[in-house]
Amino acid sequence: MYEKLLRSRVFRDPLYGYITVDYKLIADLIDSKEFQRLRRVRQLAGVGMVFQTAEHSRFTHSLGAYHMANLILDNVDGIETLSDYEKMVFRISALLHDIGHGPYSHAFEGILDVPHEDMTIRIILSPLTEINKILSINDDLARDIASVINHDNRFPLIEALVSSQLDVDRMDYLSRDAYMSGAAYGHIDYYRILRSMVIRDDKVLVRASGVHSIESYLMSRYHMYFQVYYHPTGRSYETVLESIYERIKDLANEGYNFNSNISSFLKVLKDSNDITSYIDVDDFYVTGFIKELVYSDDEILKTLCNSFLYRRLFKMIDLNEIDENDKDTIISEIESKFDDSNKKYYFKHVKASGVAYMHSKKSDINDIKVLLPDGNIKSLDQYSPIIKSLRSSSYKEIERIYYLDK
Repeated sequence: MYEKLLRSRVFRDPLYGYITVDYKLIADLIDSKEFQRLRRVRQLAGVGMVFQTAEHSRFTHSLGAYHMANLILDNVDGIETLSDYEKMVFRISALLHDIGHGPYSHAFEGILDVPHEDMTIRIILSPLTEINKILSINDDLARDIASVINHDNRFPLIEALVSSQLDVDRMDYLSRDAYMSGAAYGHIDYYRILRSMVIRDDKVLVRASGVHSIESYLMSRYHMYFQVYYHPTGRSYETVLESIYERIKDLANEGYNFNSNISSFLKVLKDSNDITSYIDVDDFYVTGFIKELVYSDDEILKTLCNSFLYRRLFKMIDLNEIDENDKDTIISEIESKFDDSNKKYYFKHVKASGVAYMHSKKSDINDIKVLLPDGNIKSLDQYSPIIKSLRSSSYKEIERIYYLDK
């Protein structure tokens, strides 16, 4: 149904050895302007500035997620129930799942107030993009892939395999981020996990014999979040960047002349549906105008850009280490150092939380199901005493203050 390449294309990869592309459609998508842009969007954003070897991009991760989809198609029992068309939808959804990430990833979502998943859908469906034109090989392909990203429940199995608690996205980024950062937490036995997975009635199940590998996977993810993704210095970088975005947005609303080429950035801030401008904005673009804005005549913007570019980061106070009775006093003391004109840029009170295993009764997609030897099915937290305990005991909340130390 889909044209194959005369000779497979391969991408060298430190995790998998080779990532192989057999179909012309996949090769064309990889060569598209929008996908190549991901080479210029770092996977770990500010955190990558702490772990100095973590220079990898959303491009490498997206290829890895695509490869993981192929591994599932080749190794998981029951996956043959997918039609050839559905298998292609799965491959492409895995490949394109991060296509909508903005510069420095999640830091941009806050100022734009649009999740990257929504931007992914807009890029896939926009007639202005090369990706949309390539997907027009089939009248329904772009719509169906957007449906998977949006979790419309039209392809529940593919949705679960692309985005759930046990999906191609997480299985690649945990291994890749751990490898590239040098952290010991994220290494997972993904082949064992794949061998333990089985498809029954359009649902992803895990054989009881593979539960230990799933427990290890979930704990790896938990430790990666609190030791790597929520690293205080990495978060400081992103906090400064968010303040830069805020200051630019406020100055633009006042009609300020930036004397710098940030027109695409300003267009996106004004209209997030401006896909052409959005695709123009990546990490290189943002770093480029920050280098120019260190000479800005706006003192706040100048200070923030110098902080980001030359690692003069905000100071951090971990409120989790402060006595509960003293928190409000400390917060007030730090806040009082700033006036109304600069406090929103120089002072940030942030919270983040996580849990090792998330099972919501409202959404079945995050419930990992265990297939017992007798054919019965149990939720992972019902079968595993470890996971049952982690549901209540592993919840952790981070509360910090970041501020400019004058």
